[in-house]
Amino acid sequence: MRNSRVCILIAFFLFLKVSGQASKEKEPKNILFIMVDDLRPEMPLYGQNHISTPAIDAFAKTGVTFNRAYCNVPVCGASRSSMLTGKRPTNKRFLKYDSNIDVEMPNVVTLAMHFKNQGYATISNGKIMHGKGDAKGSWDEEWHASDKGFRNYLSKENIALEAQGKHGNAYESPKVGDTAYFDGLTAQKTISDLKKAKKSGKPFFIATGFVKPHLPFNAPKKYWNLYDKTKIKLPKNNTFPELAPKMANHSWGELRYYNNIPKKGKVPLKEAKKLIQGYYACISYVDAQIGKVLKELENLGMKENTIVVLLSDHGWSLSEHGLWAKHSNFEVALQIPLIISAPGIPQNKKTNSIAELVDVYPTLCDLTDTEAPSHLDGISLYTALINPSKIYKNTALARWQKGETLIAGTYFYTEWIKKGKTIDRMLYDHATDPNENRNLAVEKKYQKLSDSLSNVLKNKRITLNK
Repeated sequence: MRNSRVCILIAFFLFLKVSGQASKEKEPKNILFIMVDDLRPEMPLYGQNHISTPAIDAFAKTGVTFNRAYCNVPVCGASRSSMLTGKRPTNKRFLKYDSNIDVEMPNVVTLAMHFKNQGYATISNGKIMHGKGDAKGSWDEEWHASDKGFRNYLSKENIALEAQGKHGNAYESPKVGDTAYFDGLTAQKTISDLKKAKKSGKPFFIATGFVKPHLPFNAPKKYWNLYDKTKIKLPKNNTFPELAPKMANHSWGELRYYNNIPKKGKVPLKEAKKLIQGYYACISYVDAQIGKVLKELENLGMKENTIVVLLSDHGWSLSEHGLWAKHSNFEVALQIPLIISAPGIPQNKKTNSIAELVDVYPTLCDLTDTEAPSHLDGISLYTALINPSKIYKNTALARWQKGETLIAGTYFYTEWIKKGKTIDRMLYDHATDPNENRNLAVEKKYQKLSDSLSNVLKNKRITLNK
């Protein structure tokens, strides 16, 4: 009789444990969405050790890193609009820096709106959308560190230049604390939101957008001190490829806006090294802010039930191909870092399966067991997350103005269209030419390959415009 009672008690407690676990599994997963502006995948976790990013490297160990992730359009507003709607850019939509979702795709269910409809608290901190107030109704709260502009100068010289109606310099390195700049305040605001979410118990979608390393390259002095400017080198391919189409060249007017940059011609070597040092410093500064946010998530005991996504809107050229810009069809402008950590997926893994920013929306739907809206153009990356050793996707599409790029295996093929006709093209094989210096499209022996890739691109274009 006694043994019978013991068995009943054991069975009862096992039932409670299993029931509790099942209940926990059904609990909605939170989402912490971290976006970094103009960040190229140039850090230790991508095999390059000259930039210090300890927080991002540590985070990568908790999830899956995509070695081959690409934006769909290399300019801020268009890239963000495309990603947040899950819709690819076309020749009529999501093309410019000031792209606006409410104007170009009114009434679309955005990524944030999707989760708001699922009962999530949705918060946008910092730079998530390019235009403030865009995607109306998507956010319960949209917060910005300031309404005074993004340059956020602190040095006396730059403040004086702007006061005189002139342009400031392309960088500064004052001896200030992290919260003196916007990104430090954005990290603080996100930490505060995480604490509030812990108390409320409501599932959240918190999107945190850091401005740096976007121009101007402003960061506290201690982050500049991490890099010896005498050891900084320019990339070997720092001139425009001789046989690349002229349309692939760009005037990089964004950098030329600044006071200390020549309006024409090359950037002097000393100034170029200073710009690269500033870009590195800004990355380390943002890395520190990301570390603070992720540490708080762990301290609050919410890490185990939170999906964390870290990505960039596009890359940026630090004189590769003679360019100082994001606006191009070269890989340096299109490739982005993408790391996803979530309950139930492998840790400290990397995948060579291709990913695009339009894939993020359906992926988050899969990871949260919510039904994806029918309008999405992207493909869920869930299978690549579960089994990162396999290749599930081998192509990607991107465009910059009239130039359309097909990434297919190791090939990067771009063509420029005018009035429905191809007027120029370029082809690089990353298996033999990872720096994109030899345009195979102008060589006769690669004519068939170029035509074949052109047909693939054409078919994808037709499908997209249906």
